[in-house]
Amino acid sequence: MFILIWLVVGLIAGFLAKYVVPGEGPGGVLGDLVVGVVGALLGGWIFGLFGHAGVTGINIYSIVVALVGAVVLLFIARMVSGRRSGA
Repeated sequence: MFILIWLVVGLIAGFLAKYVVPGEGPGGVLGDLVVGVVGALLGGWIFGLFGHAGVTGINIYSIVVALVGAVVLLFIARMVSGRRSGA
């Protein structure tokens, strides 16, 4: 059941992060889900560094944690795979 909660929170966070971070995302609902779930893990780790809980269920706090992680993940992905101009 906990995995289902992570998927739901991750899907919501991935969907929201796509609108917060400009540029092209991984694409599609599956890409949003992957970014959101990995972002939830990353957000939980980041919040854990500051002494707070990670994703605790389907609630606003968990969505914020996952959203922060997904936004950080998308910013890192944009920096690593930035568009290169060809001559």
